[in-house]
Amino acid sequence: MLAAASETLRRAIATLQAFQEEGLAQVVRAAELITRSLAAGGKLLVFGNGGSAADAQHLAAELVNRYQLERPALPAVALTTDTSILTSIANDYHYDQVFVRQLKALGRAGDVALGISTSGRSANVLEALAAARERGLSTVGLTGREGGEMASHCDILITVPSRETPRIQEVHAVVIHLLCELVDRGLFGRAR
Repeated sequence: MLAAASETLRRAIATLQAFQEEGLAQVVRAAELITRSLAAGGKLLVFGNGGSAADAQHLAAELVNRYQLERPALPAVALTTDTSILTSIANDYHYDQVFVRQLKALGRAGDVALGISTSGRSANVLEALAAARERGLSTVGLTGREGGEMASHCDILITVPSRETPRIQEVHAVVIHLLCELVDRGLFGRAR
């Protein structure tokens, strides 16, 4: 079991290193976009399914509460948390619309929509990114593999160079922390 665990950790580290070389510039661009939006009175709307829903909630929590810096609360909403809204939309319309309807209710031009999908093919995430663009929101995608269909819906696409969902999700967690740190630095001049 130790050998298997060691191999898994080796793959995780290799994925992080590959991402550092290939994807870090996109994280910085996304952080700058989010920072500009928040500074101008906008908000971040973030969404995904399963583990990506948990990541969306994690990002929103770090911004609304605090990451490391004692600072004012920042406007971020995870569209994955209200079971009554999610289930009513899925029941009355279709599951592909669970984030679209919320974006139409809450999103305004100048806000940022950040969709998370490890495959880049989640229909409800793609639909929401398309709706966000139609409403004048900036769009950011956080994905893996080659980006799937997300690329055509995103102003900025952050892609983890892996086909393994666990490795992609591990890097997504690091990206979330990087975004929080860079936004804090951009808005408040420091990250701690």
